[in-house]
Amino acid sequence: MVGTASSPAEAKTEAGEPAPQGATMHGVAFERTPAVRIGIIGVGGRGSGLLANLLGCEGVTVTAVCDTDKGRAERAATRITRAGQPAPALYTSGEKDYENLCKRDDLHFVIVATPWDWHVPMAVAAMTSGKHVGVEVPVATTIADCWKLVDVSEKTRRHCMILENCCYGYNELLALNMVKAGALGDLTHAEAAYIHDLRGVLFDQTGEGSWRRAAHIRRDGDLYPTHGLGPVARYLDIHNGDRFDVLVSLSSLEQSLTAHQQKALAAGDPRRKEKYKCGDMNNAILKTAMGRTVLLQHDVVSPRPYSRLNLISGTKGAFADYPARVFIDGESPHEWETIDRFKAKYEHPLWTRVGELARKNGGHGGMDFLMLYRLVECLHQGIAPDMDVYDAAAWSAPGPLSDLSVAKGGAPQKFPDFTRGKWKERQTV
Repeated sequence: MVGTASSPAEAKTEAGEPAPQGATMHGVAFERTPAVRIGIIGVGGRGSGLLANLLGCEGVTVTAVCDTDKGRAERAATRITRAGQPAPALYTSGEKDYENLCKRDDLHFVIVATPWDWHVPMAVAAMTSGKHVGVEVPVATTIADCWKLVDVSEKTRRHCMILENCCYGYNELLALNMVKAGALGDLTHAEAAYIHDLRGVLFDQTGEGSWRRAAHIRRDGDLYPTHGLGPVARYLDIHNGDRFDVLVSLSSLEQSLTAHQQKALAAGDPRRKEKYKCGDMNNAILKTAMGRTVLLQHDVVSPRPYSRLNLISGTKGAFADYPARVFIDGESPHEWETIDRFKAKYEHPLWTRVGELARKNGGHGGMDFLMLYRLVECLHQGIAPDMDVYDAAAWSAPGPLSDLSVAKGGAPQKFPDFTRGKWKERQTV
């Protein structure tokens, strides 16, 4: 009938958002799980690193591994048995064999570490099979898919956690502690970025370049927003008293990837004919419901040093990174200070408790290990994860929103409220 939604999934609220598929997942605890069994989908470069970190965590068994490359899966199995665990079941029979891994009845959690286009179908398969899931970044590349993950998480009562390792860096957690202690006062502005020269990676035919470069052909916006934005969202209490409300975005011209293409590729290489759409630098400004602003940048093709900016500013001072530094009004000597004198007071308890083990196990200075250690800890204790599906959706959303804004000459784009108003309800953290 005209004017009537054809299914519950298509129903809309008065605000124009999809109708809830179930009660909120905001603040919902995991079931207490003393012995955690995990399946991994994708054991290439990223997945194999996460596997190594998992094998360093106590109370967790990697029970199943899926990869379309049988050799990679077998190498992962060898690492697992060498760590003293039973041989995992392997799923290597084509692109859809991950569905069979998800259907196992002995898994508590599934990790998805695959190319971006597979994140949503794999996460949905895990949740609809009764498993909590952790997804590499970004979890989705369209607003519709962000909503799909929210809807499925609510309907199945399974968590969909974004595996944002940068939230667990030493400096990021120290800054978070400073914010929560009020050392920077009332927060007004933040800066976040993913500035990382990946020109070599983008043309690597055996790794991420085999799929990641394609986004530069199709899109013009922020292709990878979460590494910088995730930590900043936690400083700003996004979904815990505030939320992202609007985004505007503009891109520079595209120049550096084409220049590298012509310089690095041999004559006759078919990739020399590719035309890239994504500007070298994408700039976005986000504004929150409380009126705070965030500068968000993305540049993976320019020859410049790595930075995530990682700046948070308030009425009493500021923290900034690359290099890490602090300014406290009335205390600092009219210039930035190093973070050294702040460590004793503001080092995060996770780094105090587990820092030595994290550094030993590695993964971007220990943040990868700490992320998985904390995940397993939450499962063991039966408490809510640090990041939930609403964070996964909102931190990934600047990708497609920036595409739209750039295409419309920087026109403002409204952020969906993935929590459907629950962001106003503060949780204990």
